[in-house]
Amino acid sequence: MVRTRVGLQYLLILFLGAWLFSWSALPGAAAVTVTDAYGRQVAIEASPRRVVSLVPGITEMLTALGLADRLQGITLYDRWRGEGQGPAVMGGFFAPNLEAINQAQPDILFVADIQKVVLDRYRNSGIPVLHLQAHRVEDIFRNLRLLGEIFQQVPAAEALVRRMQEKLQLIDQKLAKIPADRRLRVVRLMSDRAVMVPGDDSFQIDFIRRAGGIPPEWGKSGAVIPVSPENWQKFNPQVVYGCGPGLPTFGKLLQQPGWSQVEAVRQGRLLNFPCDLTCRASVGAADFIAWLAASLYTAEFSEPKNTVLPQEVLSRRPLAIDLPLVRRIELVQSRVLDFEHKTLLIELSKPVTVLSTLEGPRQDISFVGNHYTPPPGWPLSHYRGLQKDRHLVYEVLGRSEKDTSLLFTGADMDNVAIKKEQFQDLTVYALATAGVAGNALRLSQDQGRYYEPGTINIIVMSNFQLSPRALSRAVIDITEAKSAALQDLDIRSTEQPVSFQATGTGTDNIIVVGGVGRVLEQAGGHAKLGELIGRAVYQAVREAVAKQNGITSCRPAYERLQERRLNLYGLWPKSLPPEMQQRLLPAWEALLTAPRTAGFLEAALSLSDAWERGQVLDLTAYEAWCRQMAQEVAGQPLAPGDWQQLSVELPKPLQLACEALLTGLRQREGK
Repeated sequence: MVRTRVGLQYLLILFLGAWLFSWSALPGAAAVTVTDAYGRQVAIEASPRRVVSLVPGITEMLTALGLADRLQGITLYDRWRGEGQGPAVMGGFFAPNLEAINQAQPDILFVADIQKVVLDRYRNSGIPVLHLQAHRVEDIFRNLRLLGEIFQQVPAAEALVRRMQEKLQLIDQKLAKIPADRRLRVVRLMSDRAVMVPGDDSFQIDFIRRAGGIPPEWGKSGAVIPVSPENWQKFNPQVVYGCGPGLPTFGKLLQQPGWSQVEAVRQGRLLNFPCDLTCRASVGAADFIAWLAASLYTAEFSEPKNTVLPQEVLSRRPLAIDLPLVRRIELVQSRVLDFEHKTLLIELSKPVTVLSTLEGPRQDISFVGNHYTPPPGWPLSHYRGLQKDRHLVYEVLGRSEKDTSLLFTGADMDNVAIKKEQFQDLTVYALATAGVAGNALRLSQDQGRYYEPGTINIIVMSNFQLSPRALSRAVIDITEAKSAALQDLDIRSTEQPVSFQATGTGTDNIIVVGGVGRVLEQAGGHAKLGELIGRAVYQAVREAVAKQNGITSCRPAYERLQERRLNLYGLWPKSLPPEMQQRLLPAWEALLTAPRTAGFLEAALSLSDAWERGQVLDLTAYEAWCRQMAQEVAGQPLAPGDWQQLSVELPKPLQLACEALLTGLRQREGK
């Protein structure tokens, strides 16, 4: 599902890449010599403590090396997932905020080559300015090792490189079973507005090759290049993939004459992946390559006879829940079809009744849990079907389907949230995993397209026994609390993110454990049991979403615009000249991080939802505010007829807000 626009995708690829470096540890000293962004040899004498990274891929590397606490500045395209408020935002890519960088007082700065204003400002500052590049997977390893040297984290860097190499070696072994004449021709599409592809020197070409695909050779270099219909048809891709949630637009583009006459389009083999994996030469490269390989060769990877490694339990890590019914709770790591899975497994002290929205009512259940399948396993699970997939998982875990009830999810079990609520002698636990980035939906508005279980999974347990009526009523409590959490977080519908908040993901499931002891009949919202269930589930879902997707209620306006898939390349009027677009983009990024205009956009987002629900009828005062903001951005009164119209239709309050900012920017920057 391709979200990208031509200019924005070009921008992302340039930033997330890095250039080749040379370095050597100085004999007998801790200093490291590197080639800086200006081609000069620089000796870094001590491990930097204050870091500004204007390249999200480098930010990921530093975080993976345990250096998140040294980050003083990142870009608005990073989503912070560490502890606390996180580093300051230095602006966007085209126009990083020099004042903010100065205030961060960095002792090292990581940049992209397009950030000319930063390169000019810090050329002779005495601060090391590094610009790393990767054209191949091996360059990623080299960058990691360099960072390990610079920050005196060599063992951590080597361990990370080794884990990535082991994943790639496994894929190599699996691909060795596939004959050369069955390898597929694969193209990465870089835009949903025009057929743009990576050049021959892009790391994305190496990703395709390492995943067992046959990449094209266009005879051109560059992060993003155009391709002619003739060359497209000559290569005749069998698989085309992009990134982001814009697959319908992506597919529509390729249905046009000149592009649809290839195997990938005729057979519907159009794939999508997250942009933070496909567009970054960083620590997620091996994971993406494994996912791409499994998507290309799903039938072969789905066969147990083709596995390379034993299917077995790898480790068990105990957790804790203070309920008499729980004998043991643990996080079990296992290997299924060569990929590492994780299961939250709860052993009960005696068999009980459970109500599962996946399986219905179950009797004599001794184990309940939640099973995570990693992304490379998703196409395999869908190919095999739920029944076969479930049977294999139970077999590897050594459990029987007769006394075990599991849910299945694509949310990492390391991100499980466990919340406890208590009133006098009544205790309720909610255990939730939640991922909302791929298939969040609003029931009553979005279409139903999913048939397999799992993205928001919730298990509820108490220290009392729930009657059949209380069991079924608890499902309503859980669902309402989950939806309340999503609304308060402003989670957007994947299909219609501009207009609607999500109520769930369309693949959610619940297990309510019947329990033992005194029987409770009432679980409605007015009952104390219903209240505790609602509180525990609400808190667990919010925490799980934050862990899995990095989404919290206080996230900035620019992240909320990204979630609605709104960027200037999609909003600008088609008549806007390309040179004006390039001038406006840095100014737009600056507005997104300025408190006053960010607050204006936040108000527009909230008002737009109210407008869509029919709760606001008169926008006269708001229209006046928009004109005032346009003049404020322009720095002068607006001339008659200067109001800029967008190229798309949005909910009216949001439309007016974006038009106001675009109008002010264009008048300020010149027509």
